[in-house]
Amino acid sequence: MRGLFGNDWNWIVAGLVSAALLVGLSTLTHFPFLVSVVISALVFAGLIFVLAPRQLFEGLDLRSIGGGQVAFARELLAQAQPAADRLAAAAGSIADKDMKAKVKNLSDIATDVISKVEAKPASAASVRRFLTYYVPQAAEVAEGYATLADRRAPSQQRLATIGAVITKLQDAFVHYADSQADSELGTLDVDLRLIQESLKEDIGR
Repeated sequence: MRGLFGNDWNWIVAGLVSAALLVGLSTLTHFPFLVSVVISALVFAGLIFVLAPRQLFEGLDLRSIGGGQVAFARELLAQAQPAADRLAAAAGSIADKDMKAKVKNLSDIATDVISKVEAKPASAASVRRFLTYYVPQAAEVAEGYATLADRRAPSQQRLATIGAVITKLQDAFVHYADSQADSELGTLDVDLRLIQESLKEDIGR
């Protein structure tokens, strides 16, 4: 998933590609220079649009969502996304296959929860502690494990201690992911009850 928060990488890539295209068109294919400039400019503009980082809550009708909910979710995601990125990077730097899989699982759960909050800002309250505490702490622990394991003679006791914490963090991550799902099921329960009442009124069943 592309980062939730914008940067200028799309401008850099577009500039490099269009500059290379301009040189190639004007020197290798012998296009008229003015035509090459126009084509390169069009390619530059197109790449800026295509490569633009996606924005938070892109595609949602924010007018139908409470402004307070959106602001709250935005604040939580601003804290959680960088930590989730660090967690993913830590997973990639760990050599031990078992620990790499555990940290990657944490990263996958964090990414999934963040995606669900972005899709449904109202769910942010149920995972506030997860986003603001557990994800950053998990990133810190995973980075610590990766740094320690990279030593020539790491302390096996310390590695085991950190590994045990990462294992317990998996339980916490699953708990919060399930609580997010439970909050959605709570709405489903209300809907089912309303449907049952409507059916009883309309058809006597």
